[in-house]
Amino acid sequence: MGDYLNLPLSIQVTWLFLLSIPIACIAWTVTHEEVFREPREYCQQKSQQCKTLLQRKFFYLFTCEYCFSHYVTIFILVITRYQLLFSGWRGYLLAGFSLVWIANIYMSIFGRIRIVLKNDKLEAKIKEEELKKGEEANTGS
Repeated sequence: MGDYLNLPLSIQVTWLFLLSIPIACIAWTVTHEEVFREPREYCQQKSQQCKTLLQRKFFYLFTCEYCFSHYVTIFILVITRYQLLFSGWRGYLLAGFSLVWIANIYMSIFGRIRIVLKNDKLEAKIKEEELKKGEEANTGS
């Protein structure tokens, strides 16, 4: 599976879009979801309070989906050996930045969808409460 360069460009691009999915999923989960809230809050605190710039930046990496996606991408590149268009370091470099770019597009789309869903849920709750108040007013009169 590691010999991506012998594949047609369309297959290489398909792998680009497919490999970006787990990168986006891992980066989003670590930087946004409740399951990692405590470690993320610890890292946020350390990213603001550590004495050295290097320490602050290290802890910041775990709070920013864009930054963290670079490290997830490196991990994915190591285990898959995916290269894009070129062999060797140029293929890894191009693949790495392309994977980060697509993964961050996925995360942006996911973030927008979550906002819309939360908004819809809130609007439904408000309407439900209004209907309930209306029914109580009608039965109370």
